[in-house]
Amino acid sequence: FSPGLLLVAGSFAAFRLLNRALERLVPPPPSARRNRWKWRNIWTSLAHSALPGTHSPFPCRFCLHPGMSEDLVGTHPPGAHSLVAVSVGYFLEDFVDMLCNQKLHQSWELLFHHSVVIVCFGIAVLLHQYVGFALVALLVEINSIFLHLRQILLMANLVHTTCYRLNSIINLGTYVVFRIATLAWMTRWLFLNRENVPPATYAVGTVGMAIMTPMNIILFYRLLRSDFFK
Repeated sequence: FSPGLLLVAGSFAAFRLLNRALERLVPPPPSARRNRWKWRNIWTSLAHSALPGTHSPFPCRFCLHPGMSEDLVGTHPPGAHSLVAVSVGYFLEDFVDMLCNQKLHQSWELLFHHSVVIVCFGIAVLLHQYVGFALVALLVEINSIFLHLRQILLMANLVHTTCYRLNSIINLGTYVVFRIATLAWMTRWLFLNRENVPPATYAVGTVGMAIMTPMNIILFYRLLRSDFFK
């Protein structure tokens, strides 16, 4: 087993244990006790988002490693490969958790999303290439922090609070910057570097972007409608 795969397995086990322990660490409020699994699941997702979301701001990353902006295939900062492997472990854990605890018609979108991420990130972990590209993709986790906080506040029945309103505004702002703009930049990078990327990898990346972009636009519309135009 390669170190990357061992790290994926260790991450999977760690997030699994965290998921089991969270009900004691963060007891669900009365409004969330009917769906204890969902409460644990969201807190686990928040824990993962906080990891890459706060892992050295990306402007600093690009300043310290200027080669990354030109070469996202072979260039990446120290620790980036481990971070991507840990994320693969989390997405695998979340995939299994949803598969075991939620009906398929309720979770198929996220299961589909996780499948795409696991395949794309898995290639980076196994080949030790495109790690920089995967690291840019992890920018979306900055927004995921506020996206998961929104779900926690909803489950805690704190919709009509200043905290929820403030989080909604930050959530929408970071969504545009760290999800929509990041995916657009990644799609542009793929197009401009299509001659430097092997056809099979280019196909996987292009399909991934083609799936993720409309999914994120639809989710943005749902958030906008729910929090601002309801």
